[in-house]
Amino acid sequence: MDPKEQPDLTAVLVSAYGLLGAVLERLPVGQVTINYRARVGDQVLFVKHYQGSEADLGAERAAVDQAQLAGIHQVPVASVRSSVNGDTVVRQDGIAVSVWEWVPGAVVEDGLNPAQQRAAGAILGRIHTAFADHPAGSGPSAKLEKWLRPDIDKLEAAAVKLLGIAGERAQRDAFDEQALRTLAERRAVLHRIPELLDGLPPLTTQVLHGDYSAVNLLFKGDELTAVLDFLPPDPFLVAYELGRIAFDPRTVVLDEDWIAAGVNLVGAYLETNPHVPTADVTACARVALLQLMTSLYGVKQHYLKPGLLQEDLDQFWLLRHAAAQRLLAGLGDVESALARAAHHR
Repeated sequence: MDPKEQPDLTAVLVSAYGLLGAVLERLPVGQVTINYRARVGDQVLFVKHYQGSEADLGAERAAVDQAQLAGIHQVPVASVRSSVNGDTVVRQDGIAVSVWEWVPGAVVEDGLNPAQQRAAGAILGRIHTAFADHPAGSGPSAKLEKWLRPDIDKLEAAAVKLLGIAGERAQRDAFDEQALRTLAERRAVLHRIPELLDGLPPLTTQVLHGDYSAVNLLFKGDELTAVLDFLPPDPFLVAYELGRIAFDPRTVVLDEDWIAAGVNLVGAYLETNPHVPTADVTACARVALLQLMTSLYGVKQHYLKPGLLQEDLDQFWLLRHAAAQRLLAGLGDVESALARAAHHR
């Protein structure tokens, strides 16, 4: 933690929350916010420090509302601690924060085991059922229209630019060499994106969690203790969120039987969201693949604008790229397995 930052942040916790004597420990998590464990007497709290004066606190409050709504529907979530004025997100003296009750558990870094897969799938089904009739879900999705029409030329130009930066370094390190290889491999398959998009059936759009990924799930053993970091309500593809967690890059790369693992999670999802259309289930791996293939997240930050925890982003790029390669090669088998799961629900 920047030593100049702690006094300002603790002062906000005192004046806005009445939390005297908070001892803050910065946590090595989060690419958008700086996060802390706060000890106040015998209390343990989680403090989220939003970065920059441009942080949209209205959107952040809407995200908090989504977490609270999910909690009403028996989704395990962290409880937000309101300020003395009843606010869920506070900005004071240029510092924006939210405070949450601490939830025991940890992020699973090396892929979910079968019981954890089923827990993650079941809870996602519960979230989608709870949000299916969300008023923000009506009407067209501008985000979806853009997603369905990726600019392949722009993607290729970005890959070429990054290849140039990495290749022109006088002294290349191990990541530079990996970037040169993976960016070249990605560039070589960009032409496959239109045919993958053409193979998509009509799909369901609704309000989702928004960022339902392994880093936002806390487990204590096989129990999913909390779903974190909901996003503001913004309708998108059910298949996107289902495919993203069922075929999480950690699962696809690290689990030898990754297709069965993904289908296991989907099966649990169908138990709590049994009315989801078959097309959303069978297409979820293809949607996850398209998301990976059209993203340079991680490597782009490395060479253009490093993130808060760039080493993590470097490894995430390599993991996501490997997952995209494996998904692309095995897509036919994956979609056949998903079709069987949807049929036998």
